[in-house]
Amino acid sequence: MVEVFTGRTLVNKDGDFVDPDEALRNKVVGIYFSAGWCPPCRDFTPILCDFYTDLVEESDPPAQLEIVFVSSDKSTDDMVEYYHDMHGDWLALPWTDDYKHELKQRYKITAVPKLVVVKENGDVITDKGRKQIRDRGLACFRSWLDAAEIFQNFNG
Repeated sequence: MVEVFTGRTLVNKDGDFVDPDEALRNKVVGIYFSAGWCPPCRDFTPILCDFYTDLVEESDPPAQLEIVFVSSDKSTDDMVEYYHDMHGDWLALPWTDDYKHELKQRYKITAVPKLVVVKENGDVITDKGRKQIRDRGLACFRSWLDAAEIFQNFNG
């Protein structure tokens, strides 16, 4: 049960609505607080894309990881443009959902970009996901998975 997004609706890059309980079940979840107007975000997003692609799209079986983009863009249009142009094939909280403010408070987000890696119940594994990916690359996923206490099918 992914309590952090229960009762919310997420979207994918095709604009389809996604049930978070199904999409995030039994996965490590990276909540990616970011914005297109932010140069450090535009710098880190391609790195996160490569990380996600290597683990999820090019691994067999895919790693038990999902990213949820929470936008700090100034409008829906800005968010959609940034999401489509730069982000990986992960999920997003719709820009119009005010829950983003609650998430920013809960995870003490004072600046972007920030990648908070959480367990299914929303408990923080690390709030330094960006630094860990930059410093350790794919190796950091194994420690997140161990901390997540979920059923593992990951061999990496």
